[in-house]
Amino acid sequence: MKTSFASNRGGFAVAAVLFSTLLALFAGTVQAQERSAEAVVRQSVDSLMNEIDGKKDYYASHEGELASLVDSNMEDVADFRYIGASVMGRYFSAATPEQRSRFVNVFRKTLIDTYAKGLVTFDYETLNVKANDDAGRYEDQESVGMDVVSTSGQTYPVSFTMRESNGEWKVINVIVNGINLGLTFRNQFDQAMRDNNRDIDAVINGWAPEVGTEELEQGGDS
Repeated sequence: MKTSFASNRGGFAVAAVLFSTLLALFAGTVQAQERSAEAVVRQSVDSLMNEIDGKKDYYASHEGELASLVDSNMEDVADFRYIGASVMGRYFSAATPEQRSRFVNVFRKTLIDTYAKGLVTFDYETLNVKANDDAGRYEDQESVGMDVVSTSGQTYPVSFTMRESNGEWKVINVIVNGINLGLTFRNQFDQAMRDNNRDIDAVINGWAPEVGTEELEQGGDS
């Protein structure tokens, strides 16, 4: 499967393109009993690429419309509540229902903004979805791998953790080039809590997760 975009000479963020591939993979809702996790990945790559093919320049200057498209595509396929609880970690149980919901909304917005930016700013040559032969940690989970190859020839391995919930596959984590993003965000939330004297509201209000470009390029151990 090959997808090419014209180069943007303003500079590219590796983090943005790899985050955006997460959106591409889970762009459509598919019943778990109808298709395997691997089939969901392959179908969904085509789904989102068809939406933005030939419209990159348009969306680059209409960020609000692109964000809405991203939000709509992710609404039913990313388990934001599950991810948000995982990122909050041990602080989730101490948070009020209002704080939990507010963090999920803030976390969702930061991801959507990042994905949308990546779709129009990074140039990649191919997306190679691998055969799914890796089960998840639990019976209701599966992992799907993919290689993202940039126009420079650099290959970035991506592994998506999918969880079956109410008959649907939903994404709950992603590992990029050996960097576990879920764990990274969780560590950042924990550090933010320490820096703000365990003030959950302060952490939520100032939430701005970061994954360095150099870190993703160099990779690491998950």
